[in-house]
Amino acid sequence: MASTADIRNGIVLNIDGQLWNVIEFQHVKPGKGGAFVRTKLKNVVSGKTVDRTYNAGTKIDIENVDRRDFTYLYQDGDSFVFMDVADYDQLSVPAAVVGDASNFMLENQAVTIALNNGNPLYVELPASVTLEITYTEPGLQGDRSTGGTKPATVETGYEIQVPLFLEQGTRVKVDTRTGDYMGRVND
Repeated sequence: MASTADIRNGIVLNIDGQLWNVIEFQHVKPGKGGAFVRTKLKNVVSGKTVDRTYNAGTKIDIENVDRRDFTYLYQDGDSFVFMDVADYDQLSVPAAVVGDASNFMLENQAVTIALNNGNPLYVELPASVTLEITYTEPGLQGDRSTGGTKPATVETGYEIQVPLFLEQGTRVKVDTRTGDYMGRVND
């Protein structure tokens, strides 16, 4: 068992049988009363975020989470197959664990997978990825005071909003956390 002094960003706590990732923490020592630790926790499975406060010295249960680098290989039915870059072992991850990351994954893409006792918890992508627009309507510039956007489908099948001047075949940078267009990529 660890105490609240061991809380750091990125560690995973086991609270009532559920795994929670520490996003933020702050040790507070008020002038009056006992010290405490204020934390912001994110549920590893559901993604729900909560604020939780602990008294200083409270015992907490820290889970061992192993973050390893993998390469995405292919989708096999309702799961995704990844290869460990260290020992070339293949890992099949259910679609529910991969979640929205599947909207931005291309074959042979590097990802990080968090494992707890050999079970995959979640898939982390780079902050942005480069994807090619496979379909978009021609943009018509009309009466607008600001730049407009239009829907565009990228090579993974995900639909994003892009500026009107972009055409089919253009490579764009996409934010993997929000799915927003970040800019054009000139190769």
